[in-house]
Amino acid sequence: MSRHCLRDDEPETVHIEVHLPGRIDHARLRAAFHRALLRHPRILMRQAPVRWWRRRYEWELTATPDVDPVVFPPPGPDALVRARERALTACPPLDASPPVRLEVIERHPDAADGTVLVLALHHTALDGPACLRVLATTAELYGGADNSPAPTPVRTPGHTAPPRHRAPAARPGPVRPARIAPDTTPVRATAHTNGMLITELPVPTRPPGDEIPAAKIPHAAARTASPTVNDQLLVATCLTVARWNRLHGRPTAPVVVTMPVDDRPRGGEMPIGNGTRLIPVGFGPEERRDADLLAADPPDPEAVARLLRRTAARTRALKATRGSQLGLPGTLLTLPVAPVGLRGAVTRALRTAAAPWTSTTLLSNIGRLPYPLDFGDAGRPTAVWFSAPARMPRGLTVTTVSVGGRIQLALRWSHALLDDAAGARLGALFAASLAATEGAAP
Repeated sequence: MSRHCLRDDEPETVHIEVHLPGRIDHARLRAAFHRALLRHPRILMRQAPVRWWRRRYEWELTATPDVDPVVFPPPGPDALVRARERALTACPPLDASPPVRLEVIERHPDAADGTVLVLALHHTALDGPACLRVLATTAELYGGADNSPAPTPVRTPGHTAPPRHRAPAARPGPVRPARIAPDTTPVRATAHTNGMLITELPVPTRPPGDEIPAAKIPHAAARTASPTVNDQLLVATCLTVARWNRLHGRPTAPVVVTMPVDDRPRGGEMPIGNGTRLIPVGFGPEERRDADLLAADPPDPEAVARLLRRTAARTRALKATRGSQLGLPGTLLTLPVAPVGLRGAVTRALRTAAAPWTSTTLLSNIGRLPYPLDFGDAGRPTAVWFSAPARMPRGLTVTTVSVGGRIQLALRWSHALLDDAAGARLGALFAASLAATEGAAP
C-alpha cells in the first residue's frame, strides 16, 4: 500500500533520535552496526527492478549492504539541526540495501556534550520498533552488555465485568471525522515537506480507577477499565484537536485517532519489517454531546473523566480484536490480480476519494523504552525521540516514548497543513491537554 502511494514531495521517512551522554568510537560503532544487520538479515533488502505490467513488487535480500549506512557528518553546533532536516527530507532509497541511514552527530569535535544517533528509515520497508530492535543489537555488540528487552509490566487486575457487559470495540462508523484546521502562511501553503517539534513532558499521573460514581458511567465494563497513560495520550490528542479547531472556527468533533498496535515479540527473534496493526479509535456520540465542555479552556474535568473511562474500555476491546494487518480494503488492493501500475493508480485514486473519511490524526505511543540501549563507555540514552511521516490528508502525527520517567513527544506535520509557528502552538496545546487528564475528577 505504501509503495503504491509514494510521492517525491512527501518523503516516507521514520526518524529515530537517540541521545547518549558519552562519545562513540566511530570504527567500533560501524562494525557493530554492520554485524547487527547480519543478525537481522531481513533488514538487508532492496526493491528489485520492476515494470508497470508486473503483478507485484519484488524484494531481494542481500548478503551484505549495497551501501554503507553509517555516516559521520562533520561536528558543529548546527549538526543536529541539519541531521533532523535530512531525516525528514532525504529518504533512504528502496533500491539499495539496507533502506536505513544511521548518522552519528557530534556538536563539538571532542563530543563534550555527548553523541546523538539519528536514524532515518524508509517506512515502506521498515517501522520504528523493528529498527529499534536492530539498534539494541548494535548496542549489545558495541558495549558488550546484555540488551535484552525488559519484561512487560504487569498491572494488578481489577474487577472483571461479566461477558454480557463486554465493552464494545467502538470502531468509528461511516462518519466524516473532523479535520485539523490548517494554519499556514501562503508561501508554505503548497509545500508537502514535514515540520517537526520535539520536546519532553512529565509522565501524567494516572487518574483514580474506581472513584467515578456508577450513575455517571452507564456501561459496567467502562466502570472497571482503569485508564492507562496510553489512554491519557489518546484523550490528550482528542482534546488538542478539539481545542485547536474551536480556536480556528472549525468542527471539534467527531475525532478519530489511528493507533498502531504492535504484537511482535521484542527479543532477537522479532520479525523485521512493518509489523503494526493500525486501529481507528473513534470518539462517538457521547463525546459529541460533551464537545463544548471538552473544547473549553480549560476542559471541563468531569467531561474529561468520562472521556478517559470510555477510552480505556474502547482501547482494551480494540487491542483484543484480531484481524488482518491492512484490513479488507488493503487486502483486496494488494491482491496480485492486476499489474502494479494499474493497481497503484487505482490505490492513489481511492486514497484521494477516501480522504474525507481518513482518521483525524495518528498517535503512535511506543511506551516505555523496551531496551537498555547500553553503549558501554558511551552510556545509556538520556532521551529518545521517534517521529512518523505526516502525509496529507491527516497531515499530523503524534509519537511518544517514555524514557527516564519523562515522555519524549514528537509532533510532525505537513507544511501543507501547518507552518512551524503553528506547529509550536499546537505542541503547547498538547502539553496543556495532557496535563488536563491528570486533574480529571468525577
